Amino acid sequence: MPRLTPVLLALALAACGTHPAADAPAQRYDLLVRNGTVYDGSGAAPQAVDVAVRGDRIAALLPAGSDAAAERVLDARGRAVSPGFINTLSWATESLIADGRGMSDTRQGVTLEIFGEGWSMGPLDERMKADALQRQADIRYPIAWTTLGEYLAFLEARGVTPNVASFVGASTVRIHELGEDDVRPDAAQLARMQDLVRAAMREGALGVGSSLIYPPAAFADTQELVALAQAAAESGGGYVSHLRSEADRFLEALDETIAIARATGQRAGVYHLKAAGEQNWPKMAQAIARIDAARAEGLQVGADMYAYTAGATGLTAGLPPWVQAGGHEAMVARLKDPAIRGRVLAEMRDPGVAWENLRLLAGSDERVLLIDFRNPALKPLAGRTLAEVAHERGLSPEEAVLDLIVEDDSRVGAAYFLMSEENVELGLRQPWVSLGSDAESSAPEGVFLQSSTHPRAYGNVARFLGHYVRDRGLMTLEEGIHRLTGLPAANWKLRDRGCLQPGCFADIVVFDPATIGDHATYARPRQYATGVADVFVNGVQVLRDGEHTGATPGRVVRGPGWQGHGGRDPGA
Repeated sequence: MPRLTPVLLALALAACGTHPAADAPAQRYDLLVRNGTVYDGSGAAPQAVDVAVRGDRIAALLPAGSDAAAERVLDARGRAVSPGFINTLSWATESLIADGRGMSDTRQGVTLEIFGEGWSMGPLDERMKADALQRQADIRYPIAWTTLGEYLAFLEARGVTPNVASFVGASTVRIHELGEDDVRPDAAQLARMQDLVRAAMREGALGVGSSLIYPPAAFADTQELVALAQAAAESGGGYVSHLRSEADRFLEALDETIAIARATGQRAGVYHLKAAGEQNWPKMAQAIARIDAARAEGLQVGADMYAYTAGATGLTAGLPPWVQAGGHEAMVARLKDPAIRGRVLAEMRDPGVAWENLRLLAGSDERVLLIDFRNPALKPLAGRTLAEVAHERGLSPEEAVLDLIVEDDSRVGAAYFLMSEENVELGLRQPWVSLGSDAESSAPEGVFLQSSTHPRAYGNVARFLGHYVRDRGLMTLEEGIHRLTGLPAANWKLRDRGCLQPGCFADIVVFDPATIGDHATYARPRQYATGVADVFVNGVQVLRDGEHTGATPGRVVRGPGWQGHGGRDPGA
């Protein structure tokens, strides 16, 4: 046959009345998000494209106004379209059991919760399970799992809205092998602790998380932490830490984490980077300089933050670590002993002690807000300051702290106002800082009404994007979105998450950059953020016009050591 020239081919096609482009069927998708301003999570400038979804993945980014069709079309005109937001420090481990919708975070566009700040929901032994059951407060549930992987699979099977991931807790591993006493592991014990980390990595853990201000983690030395981090690093896992000090020994504690990054060759992160206590505020700039120097050396070091000047933990953060050795019951027994109580009170009043006293660092007992009790008789005290309660009881603040811990038979949740607004802004400006709420994800209803909370549980992401990115202009919107998406996904090797590109999972947020904002306050913390209209998780719509759809498509997101499906994590 004679070969047709391009001209003859065009004439032949015209004669037949056909044209390949004209007659090819339009691509059809499950979802099209049209007319929005699309941010892909990389920090690049936004694009005017349509996002096409097929199944649980982004199928294409199409020219705006293309002739593609879909089962569902969402008009995002006037709004931003971005990857789902990643909460790098979540304590939704129990709240998602009580309510799988994760309302306070879902309403802010969070599609992935990462757990594991020191403590993780596995590995457990029978003794640890029994103790955990005894310590349960408002949220009660059977513990039907033993390993961390089994817990994450339990959440997915139960049905949760967000995706979930976790580090394995250094405290959990330590308690499993050593209990809660101030002891050092011998070689055999340390080897077993490393094996627990390796097992958790095979189950999908992202690495090791530590929380070194709290016993029993406070009893671990650097050598122990390096050993655990190296066990995770064998399969590409990282290390992240609540530093041993965020105050008087802040810089030394940061150096320890940088040294662990150097020893393992893997990423190391700092949980909720802060300089606590007014006398330590100048150290924030110095800490940032040390992290920048480590990064210039080639080390993978970064941090996360929450967008508030108050932290939240227990009243036990004002007690010496030695009185907490052996666990909660041992501590309460000691506090009931008059001689030990006297020694504890003396140390609590001494600003020169070697341990970190958050109560004194707050500068005033008016700056310690009580937020969480187990004992129904004490729950009315939530929302009061420690100074008020101590005055009403006719006690010194130190005596009030000990009495409340014993009466409530808990650590007693409290917010401590420790940081400066200037340092919050300074930290958030750093290009290696991501966002973690350090809080549960709850709803202003049901069991969650039995305790108060920190406003970061309802407003961390929205406050960052609304107040700090838009109103304060700390960075461009594309950079702010990158900090919530592509940055943490790259840091912790979350395959196909935190991105809006073909092949990425269809975790999508549609929000209004002009109106997104937080409303939660310390006085009224259970106020939903606004400005997020639509949220999709794995291609399933979970928020429609600001209201939850009831869908629970969340999956386990596994780390680099996972050995299911041939070692490759499909995100399920």
